[in-house]
Amino acid sequence: MDAEKYISDLDMFGIRLGLERVTQLAELAGHPEKDLKFIHLAGTNGKGSTGAMLECALRNMGFVTGFYSSPHLIDIRERFRVNGRSVSRELFNSATEQLAALCGSERFSYFEFTTILAALIFKAGKCDFVIWETGMGGRLDATNIVTPEAVVITNIALDHQEHLGDTIAKIAAEKAGIIKPGVPVFYGNLCDEAKQVIEQKATELGCAVCAPAENVPEKAQISESDSGFIQTFEYCGKTVSLSLGGRMQRENFRMVYHVLEYLAKKYSFDFSASLRGLDRVIWPARFQKVNSKVVVDGGHNPDGARALVSALDEFCPEERFTVVFAAFEDKCVDETLKLLSDGRAARFIFTRPAEWGRAAHKFESLCSLVPQEIGCSWCDFAGEALDKALAYPERVLVCGSLYLAGKVLQTLRGTDAACDLVI
Repeated sequence: MDAEKYISDLDMFGIRLGLERVTQLAELAGHPEKDLKFIHLAGTNGKGSTGAMLECALRNMGFVTGFYSSPHLIDIRERFRVNGRSVSRELFNSATEQLAALCGSERFSYFEFTTILAALIFKAGKCDFVIWETGMGGRLDATNIVTPEAVVITNIALDHQEHLGDTIAKIAAEKAGIIKPGVPVFYGNLCDEAKQVIEQKATELGCAVCAPAENVPEKAQISESDSGFIQTFEYCGKTVSLSLGGRMQRENFRMVYHVLEYLAKKYSFDFSASLRGLDRVIWPARFQKVNSKVVVDGGHNPDGARALVSALDEFCPEERFTVVFAAFEDKCVDETLKLLSDGRAARFIFTRPAEWGRAAHKFESLCSLVPQEIGCSWCDFAGEALDKALAYPERVLVCGSLYLAGKVLQTLRGTDAACDLVI
């Protein structure tokens, strides 16, 4: 069978929140999730980079890691990483065929199927720890069939309101749905409204709660090499070198610190040594220096845009870029373009995030949000936009969409190198 086509065809069943069907599928598959140790992540932003830090640190200690994340940038196999690498084509195909055969004539949603597929792949890969990222929300998310070692909630902002609710409190309640009785809860930068919801849920279920022990480190030593950005800072008396740039990553690190501290005590590994692996973290399309001329970021909401500009302020102060930008029509781009227009963009080259159906912001609407003194142009395809941008003397900043970021990374680095988390 064509495994990738089989899964992509499941898209026709749309988004289906709820655990009944995914539990049914897990039972058909023999509940592979029960043989794995999970760290379950939820949050509006920061899940991927937080998960990448945890995965890298645990892998650095010799553990076999699994990492289930979404969406994929380039290849569906990157949703299922084993020891930092996208699952092999052979294992992906065989596991998909196995699970499809168990489904018979039943048709599950895309995310229900890939969630149980991930558990099968990680069981086959004999993973010691699995970083398990929610797709949307938490309470009714397909990933919520597991009982994890730890729950991590990165942050909470307005996003996916049509599915999760129209207030911070409602969205926080959905995220808090992944909290399980007695499982420790680690959270990041939460507003008081969200914090109250999370802590109340944890108290009801008898869970220890760990908030960051210290404020976000405001000072970091910044360096830039041919391979990327490095920031070095102090936290809880330890010096940390992190190969992900920006203040938001220092925010995310605070959760990683305390999760690793907890796991090190429980599973008897060297906590300090695990932190030393963080100078080799890779998380594609998050303020990523691809080469000497191109920086790529996949932030696609206002919080992501603010994190990008904060990172630029630290690593590239006062530098202007030729900005290649695209966004789907359902994404709010006003603040993003305003932030980039304020001293960051020498010019904008707008394009489409992807070359298939989903509606994108049109050239005219994007141009109307940019000051007239900043030039704007349009290219139909991402590759054409990148070529045009590279002809200008400034460095190129690609941003606005994870799909656009994936296309550019694939063009510049090739599929495998762009997807893997191993240097």
